[in-house]
Amino acid sequence: MPPSPAPAPDSTSAHEAPEDRLRLGFWKFMAAGSVAGMVEHMAMFPVDTLKTRMQMLGAAPSTAASPPPRRHPNYNNVGRFLASIMRSEGASGLYRGIAAMGLGAGPAHAVYFSVYEVCKEYLGGNRPGHHPLVHAASGIVATTASDAVLTPMDVVKQRLQLRESPYCGVRDCVARICREEGCRAFYASYRTTVVMNAPFTAVHFSTYEAVKKVLSEVSPGSADEGQLLVHLTAGGAAGALAGALTTPLDVVKTRLQCQGVCGADKFSSSSIMMALKQIVAKEGPHALLQGLKPRVLFHAPAAAICWSTYEAMKSFLQRFP
Repeated sequence: MPPSPAPAPDSTSAHEAPEDRLRLGFWKFMAAGSVAGMVEHMAMFPVDTLKTRMQMLGAAPSTAASPPPRRHPNYNNVGRFLASIMRSEGASGLYRGIAAMGLGAGPAHAVYFSVYEVCKEYLGGNRPGHHPLVHAASGIVATTASDAVLTPMDVVKQRLQLRESPYCGVRDCVARICREEGCRAFYASYRTTVVMNAPFTAVHFSTYEAVKKVLSEVSPGSADEGQLLVHLTAGGAAGALAGALTTPLDVVKTRLQCQGVCGADKFSSSSIMMALKQIVAKEGPHALLQGLKPRVLFHAPAAAICWSTYEAMKSFLQRFP
């Protein structure tokens, strides 16, 4: 899962002066980002499991995803899908692989937010006014770096999320992938992930800025509570839209990361176009939208959680020299 993009510089805290931001050292951005990433992904993990299971429908027999009654491959009812997992596996089925995400989300978000803040400062994004191109460019650089850290653990996480996954845990999954497929398997989806997260970041920032501007004009109050509500609402809307528009690429990423597991289809290369054509040829265009609902349900609150946690941590760390 990609880290939720950080909000634009002029939309952090209304009372935060530029010199306060500069006082936050590189390690403080890393610490704040790490906590924000872990809180975000731990809180939303069950929804992420639903997304992964739904995106694997049609790629494998019923062992790779919860068996959808009578409606495969168009079984896209989130409520029924959740109920089927709860009946057959219990609540624990929604949390398989959470340890892998815990190990990956912290370092990845630390890299993301610190690189983002440094690039934004270097490119002049902290100057007064709106700088959407600077924000987008900084976000793309940051997500490229953070994806390099998160992708291996994301591969492990998604393989553990599958129904009747053959792996006993994180250590067993890592060892077997290295032994049976080679270390390159951890990065089979890296190119797809970067290609997906680049437009995700651009859409997220442009939507965030537009919604924030409208809400700020409607409610121009400068109270901290009002500003926080504006940020959360704009971030949630931006996350939902960006998540929806990039769902087809997320389906490809999931299929590449889980190929060959539980009988899932294998791909001859990590080519995005080749994977797209193979999926569409076998299952039809609708397969590229599987998991759309849980992906939107994930990114809307995830962006709000990550943003509020990141800002709270930055405020807390400002108390220390």
